[in-house]
Amino acid sequence: MSLDNDIIEKKVYETYAQIATESTMVRNVKEAVKILEKNYKLIINEDIVRLVYASFLNGRPVLFEGPPGTGKTEIGEALLELWSGKKGFLLPCSENYDEYKVIGDFHPLMAMKIGFTEESFVPRILLAAMILDVGVLVDEIRRSSDEFQNLLLDIIDKRRIVVPELKRVFKSKGSGFQVILTSNPEDVAQNELSDAFLRRVIRIKFDYPDIETERKIIKIRSFDKPLVSEELINLVLKTINKLRKSNLLHKPGTDESVSWVKLAQSIAKLENEDVVKIKHIKEAATSLLSKRQEDEELITSVINDVFSEY
Repeated sequence: MSLDNDIIEKKVYETYAQIATESTMVRNVKEAVKILEKNYKLIINEDIVRLVYASFLNGRPVLFEGPPGTGKTEIGEALLELWSGKKGFLLPCSENYDEYKVIGDFHPLMAMKIGFTEESFVPRILLAAMILDVGVLVDEIRRSSDEFQNLLLDIIDKRRIVVPELKRVFKSKGSGFQVILTSNPEDVAQNELSDAFLRRVIRIKFDYPDIETERKIIKIRSFDKPLVSEELINLVLKTINKLRKSNLLHKPGTDESVSWVKLAQSIAKLENEDVVKIKHIKEAATSLLSKRQEDEELITSVINDVFSEY
């Protein structure tokens, strides 16, 4: 069946192709690591890229598991794009997700008028990804139900989607359709992942980077100007690491380290300064790092301790 005659595929291309834009396919591990740093400003261990790519070659979904702010989502999206050569889709999870919300549903008014046909069918992200042969980043999989997790794994395993109402089976046409899932196991408000689910995924643990890696991340992701001295970056890293070791509920991730420096740079720029000063770092600190009112006292105490000599 050609695209011109396939109503569902035509709808997918009309709606989603503008999201799944073409990019460069890179499946060489060493080259991918270089491009991730140069083009995406992401510093990723070569072992992680190799394991992800090996999982894709085996048709296995990958689970990135770790605390917030460790780059799981951004790294996952970048790897899916390099693998398929197209920008992938992001699917943030919810407990009320079912096949109708992620595979497709019928437009209620059209269905009443013409029935449950291809004309009244509205394709969703998972079906679109399979048809377009692109990757899907399923964010915070623990927020979904067991039923949704089983549905997702069945689609990945068999690389096909069945729509009974249309009496159609959509099959993956290439190797670009891959799935990376993210999870924060420390979030007690989320659901547990079943043993059956964990047996079928390749789990990769994420954690906060070491100080030198985080220093490099700050440098490549912050603005070129105003300039930030090594001394100020050291103070930022010292504060961040103290907070991570504290009993703070929402511990700062690498994204907070970068955002803190960038916010200080913006404050300095508004004051027409060529370099970031200690006052800019301190001014940006509490507002950016404090996520809850009850955390402010602890955060302020750590900041004052680290910056006591300044």
